[in-house]
Amino acid sequence: MSRISPYGTWSSPITAADVAAAGGGPQWLDVVGDEVWWAEARPGEQGRVALVRALPGGGTEDVLPAPWNVRNRLHEYGGRPWAAAGGVVVFTHWADQRVYAKRPEGVVALTPEPAEPQGVRYGDLRAGLPGEVWAVRERSVGERPADIERELVAIAVADGAERVLGASHHFLTAPKLSPDERHAAWFGWDHPAMPWDGTELCVAPVAEDGTFGPHRVVAGGADVAVCQVEWESADTLLALLDPDGWWNLHRVGLDGTLTNLAPVEQELGGPLWKVGARWFVPLGGGRHAVLVSGRLAVLDEADGSVTTVAHQLTAWSSTGFAAHDGGVAGVAVGPIRESAVVHYAIGADLLTDLTEQPELAVSHVPVPDERVFTTADGETVPVVLYPPSNPEFAAPEGELPPLLVHVHGGPTGQHLPVLDLELAYFTSRGFAVAAVNYGGSTGFGRAYRERLRGQWGLVDVADCVAVAEALVAAGLADGERLAVRGGSAGGFTAAASMTTTTTYRAGTVQYPILDLAGWTGDGGETHDFESRYLEGLVGELPAQRQRYVDRSPLANAGALAGPVLLQQGLEDRICPPEQADRFVAGLAGRGIPYAYQRFPGEQHGFRRAETIVAAMEAELSFYGQVFGFEAPGVARLELSR
Repeated sequence: MSRISPYGTWSSPITAADVAAAGGGPQWLDVVGDEVWWAEARPGEQGRVALVRALPGGGTEDVLPAPWNVRNRLHEYGGRPWAAAGGVVVFTHWADQRVYAKRPEGVVALTPEPAEPQGVRYGDLRAGLPGEVWAVRERSVGERPADIERELVAIAVADGAERVLGASHHFLTAPKLSPDERHAAWFGWDHPAMPWDGTELCVAPVAEDGTFGPHRVVAGGADVAVCQVEWESADTLLALLDPDGWWNLHRVGLDGTLTNLAPVEQELGGPLWKVGARWFVPLGGGRHAVLVSGRLAVLDEADGSVTTVAHQLTAWSSTGFAAHDGGVAGVAVGPIRESAVVHYAIGADLLTDLTEQPELAVSHVPVPDERVFTTADGETVPVVLYPPSNPEFAAPEGELPPLLVHVHGGPTGQHLPVLDLELAYFTSRGFAVAAVNYGGSTGFGRAYRERLRGQWGLVDVADCVAVAEALVAAGLADGERLAVRGGSAGGFTAAASMTTTTTYRAGTVQYPILDLAGWTGDGGETHDFESRYLEGLVGELPAQRQRYVDRSPLANAGALAGPVLLQQGLEDRICPPEQADRFVAGLAGRGIPYAYQRFPGEQHGFRRAETIVAAMEAELSFYGQVFGFEAPGVARLELSR
């Protein structure tokens, strides 16, 4: 029989340590010979990323022991960090950003030690001509974060000799070699565009000595975004691009002819935050495995159909997806399944786990509920709802649950109906969570994504408020106990919500942007990749400078609607801690409770187990104090005023 206890006070078997353990997981999956290999983030090892392979008889084995950390800083978010080339495994190592090769006799460095720590970075590693790995190389060429140059390079696996292949754009993906080794293809883009705004697909001839001839653009453009390209034959490419407003799979000829293989108003691609991501793999016979807003589907050229399969898994990772053994291997998660490496045999409709599924208190996991809400302006906003879920407890009659409005990052992210232990940590304690796919989210076509163009800090804030108020009106949440939470771009929206509306009683703001004008531009505080991002999201400078000030949480801190908890990594080069420092300095002495957690050794997003545990438990204590209940099992967070 359930115990009667107020929402928020329920005890739960889902601990912050469980959240931390799930916070790593597999990524960057590929097939080597007949084996499935992947990188695996390990919060319990200070966030180290290991390289792992699935053993033929079951189980897994580390390919690279500690201290090797298979990760890189390309574009700061990282690119594909390993590849099999020339009979060896080549990878980037986080500590120095150099490229290494694992040979039978051991690991050896291929690229030289940079003159300055992490002054040269490599990413999106690909097998190139025999004996070479191809990659994107970026170098710091000045004192400002945006002073970066990039080139396509070939690295000899035998001795590390480097040669420059070309540099068509300021931002590039690594080239891919055609089956006959006569051409290479890649795509690139230039400021102020982001890769989901407009990119150009380039093809260059490869000479007998391995050098590239002049490239030509065969697809893409200022208003068309390519997010993945693969060679189909010596004369044709397959590419995801969106000339009709949706990322669809196209066949591209070397002469620029373009054929949409299955015209659908569905997203078969996504935003290229990490270079080397995949959303499709050819299966042969005119069939292709594709990811439709995260779900696995089969595209059949014969009838132009796109059919969803493996329905128990609702999100497959674009950094873990490859054709293998009559189907696909990938990293996937479902509504009641944690993220794991799986194999799906398409013809047999058979799903096999390649990694062990941890024991999970399924009865304490909420079943995600997909809803669509409508704003006052008539715009539809997709939302994934997670209700309070704990069979051991029930709330007193008539009590409504506190609501956390969860804001994804990007702002081009998309929240899918999946098991998320971070959210289950709260729902199993009596909170409701609404994960809002506000205007600007991907997965709903270019037009929905561009609802946010020039409107960041307005549309996103208003969409989240509309959802919160609708849930209160429907009797699903307590209007006096509403909170907003988010990280990165979601941290900006959370902070903007707390400083420009009175909807929420509390906000959790993680590694945020708080000063728009200080963050952006060639002389701004952020890195090169996003240094001109806000020209599309807010407006061009200097013409719209006042708009930057008006929408900055830093400038509006005096209107803070309630207590805030800020959490920040001290090595963050994307949203640097100086912004959070300035915001908190402005709160001191104003009488509004706040807390500021600063985490050494963390970059953009938290990767270490001890950080994740501290952040989760602090957030629970924070809500308890603001909403008037004692959070069980966690130390009391000290609030300042």
